Amino acid sequence: MKTAIVIVVLPLALSTVAFAVAFADFGTEKQSNWHHWRGPEINGVSRTANPPTTWSEQENVKWKVAVDGKGTSTPIVWGDRVFLLTAIDTKQVDPTLSKPEDQAERPFGITYPNTTYEFVVICLDRHTGKEIWRRTAADKIPHQGHHGDNSFASASPTTDGKRLYAWFGSVGIFCYDLNGDLLWKRDLGTVETRLSFGEGSSPVVHGNRVVINRDNESDSKITVLDAGTGDFVWQEQRDEPSAWATPLIVEHGGRTQIITNASNRVRSYDLVDGELNWECGGQMGNVTPSPVRFDNVVICMSGYKGYSALALPLDSQGDITESEKIAWSKNRATPYVPSPLLYDDLLYFNQSNDAILSCLNARTGEAEISPTRIPKIRGIYASPVGANDRVYVTGRDGATVVLRHGNRFEVLAENQLADGFDASPALVDNQLLLRGRSYLYCISEE
Repeated sequence: MKTAIVIVVLPLALSTVAFAVAFADFGTEKQSNWHHWRGPEINGVSRTANPPTTWSEQENVKWKVAVDGKGTSTPIVWGDRVFLLTAIDTKQVDPTLSKPEDQAERPFGITYPNTTYEFVVICLDRHTGKEIWRRTAADKIPHQGHHGDNSFASASPTTDGKRLYAWFGSVGIFCYDLNGDLLWKRDLGTVETRLSFGEGSSPVVHGNRVVINRDNESDSKITVLDAGTGDFVWQEQRDEPSAWATPLIVEHGGRTQIITNASNRVRSYDLVDGELNWECGGQMGNVTPSPVRFDNVVICMSGYKGYSALALPLDSQGDITESEKIAWSKNRATPYVPSPLLYDDLLYFNQSNDAILSCLNARTGEAEISPTRIPKIRGIYASPVGANDRVYVTGRDGATVVLRHGNRFEVLAENQLADGFDASPALVDNQLLLRGRSYLYCISEE
């Protein structure tokens, strides 16, 4: 199905000093929120936040609340409200299904559930941590398992300031108003992911459209829905295996592009009708990092069994694989799970899932900081974030290292919490929100 869409476009403000993507439906209001898992500019940066540099379990924890169930999605913020997703095992057994302990051995010890899960959306007060509302979007036994480091609530919610969009993969997408009233829901069917690793790509909202990309082993598609009704706008099949990268939507040259990062191809689709604008090969497998935009290029990375970073012009046409059209490329020390941080004209990222930081000039691809070991941290799944000339890198073992933003590696602080962290942080005002395996922390000096 194809429909027309009219979008009012605001001018882009682009420079090596400050980089901001202007969205017509947010304006300046979004700058003080964290509406998307990569923040107001979809690159990991907040221009208005000023969170603490130091904290511990005894210092600068404004509040800490237990989160039942399991989820690895990032909390998002609009105004005074924090929204997050979780999946809760009710332990209610279906006796017709095999017990996990009786199932055939699978790679990574993955088992298929035989119990019902509650797929839950939670809204908290940002200043107190108190629960405002919670909604059970669905009660269902998942059709597949997931990798031990994944969850059934790995896609982060997003909002346009009017509606909240919660995507639980094969369970469906659920749209609420910000007071928790269900507006619509849509079942997009089940899919089979590689080795039953589970799903994870997050939805993206732009204007009156919601975009969901599902790269998997059985039925890869990109789907665009009407944000107000959940009706199908268009849907296209994709020749892609399992991947977990969230799409990026950009305005350029009078058209709105959806950029998808994946194993076979990086592709650009027209948001209006799904027409393929351009494509480029050259990524690794199991692609997870989300694209970021700098000036007139989009930068895509991957780091599973090899390394790749490509800066691809947004005015490309057709297949530009290995062509002179590519602005720059790198094949060293790129991330597997985390997405890069684009802060002004500096591109920060870690190697694979390791605590080894690099920084490139986003315009040229030249190294500003060569791969450097980050102290205190070992493994990393969370993506780095930046604010107030600082870069925050959070490790899986509860440590967060704060670096000075710039082309020199300088550690400002090393912080430790008791929980472990796989979800990416959110930055709003003087707060840093960290979603751990058991708790949601609000780090603040006030």
